[in-house]
Amino acid sequence: MNSFTQRVALITGAGSGIGRQLARTLAAEGAAIAAVDLTPEPLAALAAELAGKSIATAVADVTERDALLRATGDLQAKLGPADLLIASAGIGIETSALQFVAADFERVVRVNLIGVANSVAAVLPGMIERKRGHLVGLSSVASYRGFPLMAGYCASKSGVNALFDSLRVELNPLGIHVTTICPSWIRTPMTEKIGVPPAQMVPVETAARHIVDAIRRRRAFYAFPPSDVRQVRLLGWLPLSWSDWLVRRMLASQMKK
Repeated sequence: MNSFTQRVALITGAGSGIGRQLARTLAAEGAAIAAVDLTPEPLAALAAELAGKSIATAVADVTERDALLRATGDLQAKLGPADLLIASAGIGIETSALQFVAADFERVVRVNLIGVANSVAAVLPGMIERKRGHLVGLSSVASYRGFPLMAGYCASKSGVNALFDSLRVELNPLGIHVTTICPSWIRTPMTEKIGVPPAQMVPVETAARHIVDAIRRRRAFYAFPPSDVRQVRLLGWLPLSWSDWLVRRMLASQMKK
């Protein structure tokens, strides 16, 4: 089933950024949108924007398992069982080794990794019972290796990759598809304050089209854009001494801009 018509897409982090754009794109393709976010105002704005489409919203924190289970249960009662999960809720805060704060590291991991696991737990039992469904986790090319100032983010996204690899092996034989998405920088409110020139970021509309196409094709793993993916993969293939040297040069160059 490659069409999104009559499918229910549960999207976390749907109030802003890539989650919001994915809700728009999938709604335009006929999907019913079960939108979850941390605060009500962005969800109300999304519902108003998608007036006339099939949409229901719920406020929940993905790190609060019981609350998330209740919220997703309410959404599925309104729209029907979710057969597509897009776990896109995430945060990115600086976690530098020079001023390492374990609480900041934990906060990032709780949202970006534990929150994804909680989201999966909210829909997976029903998918297994129905023997169909599609789990999509938004990871990052930052999952390929650790980068300076991004210890929490890189670790959390590497964890998402491992989680979805594990799920895919067990669930594919049951008719449940599992997709890991690894984009580079996407131009969203979360990335506005990062010192990456906007021209080097993927527009959110373009990113959403890439992601929806990967979901449609049921790809197990999809990373983009190709130029950034090649660079990060090269860092993983090189000896660590070379790779670390190149990363330090990249950081120094970025800080000069």
